[in-house]
Amino acid sequence: MLDEKGSTGAEAIEDLAGGHPVYKDAPSSTSFNKLRKRIVRLTREAIENYGMVRDDVRDRPARWLVCLSGGKDSYTLLTILLDLKWRGLLPVELLACNLDQGQPGFPKHVLPNYLEQLNVAHRIEHRDTYSIVVDKVPAQKTYCALCSRLRRGHLYRVAREEGCEAVILGHHREDILETFFLNMFHGGRLSAMPPKLLNEEGDLLVMRPLAHCAEADIARFAAAMKFPIIPCDLCGSQDGLQRQQMKAMLDGWEKAQPGRKNVLFRALTNARPAHLLDPKLFDFQALQAPQERGSLPAKPPDAAQS
Repeated sequence: MLDEKGSTGAEAIEDLAGGHPVYKDAPSSTSFNKLRKRIVRLTREAIENYGMVRDDVRDRPARWLVCLSGGKDSYTLLTILLDLKWRGLLPVELLACNLDQGQPGFPKHVLPNYLEQLNVAHRIEHRDTYSIVVDKVPAQKTYCALCSRLRRGHLYRVAREEGCEAVILGHHREDILETFFLNMFHGGRLSAMPPKLLNEEGDLLVMRPLAHCAEADIARFAAAMKFPIIPCDLCGSQDGLQRQQMKAMLDGWEKAQPGRKNVLFRALTNARPAHLLDPKLFDFQALQAPQERGSLPAKPPDAAQS
């Protein structure tokens, strides 16, 4: 597939000379270029695999609201999307958005200054969800659920106001794995963060282009790029979160058996409903032995022998 500059996507990724101005002060080392290339490749892979860019872009370019929290993940997300767009591999309009939630001590100037220096279209939305969360959540309880719901509601509203068809989030491979185990251990269901979904109202897509990227790679990339990281003092200060427990569990498995996270993530892309126990996903009632020997029925599509 040719990009807007007439080269294939693979060629555009292999050639890292130049690039978007966001890379002006980036390292030129071989190790950094390999890291950058890997993240770009995996991001483009997710965008293509999950159909994140619609086919009718010639009629009207898609417009994405890229959510920027000030953490390593969202900075990396924006940087890679800007890179892909600069190379002609992402035919969409990007609007960066930060939701200032009114947390005490939040450095309001950091993100606007950073985005203005890069000449990136952006919107800073000021909504005091911090006071609501602190008031509503009982002591010793975690803020994450309510904070997330309030934040998502405002981002959906901004996306609609700005004519965006998709809200773009910076969740990575580990976020997806942690969510899977949280849902399994605490919710009794097999589900994770999908890379692409339609919101409940049915008018906005929620997409995660970094779904295939490892958190360790993103951390290394962010450190090398020297992003002006803004820590989350609201939930980051709480100990004993269930997600932290899942993270520690996964890190322990990875340390004991390197590559285990890759295997677990690959399993999420290789589900076999006939080998699980959910009759809503597979019609076990219709699975019958042949009435007469020698007359074997056709195998259902997901009933390979175990």
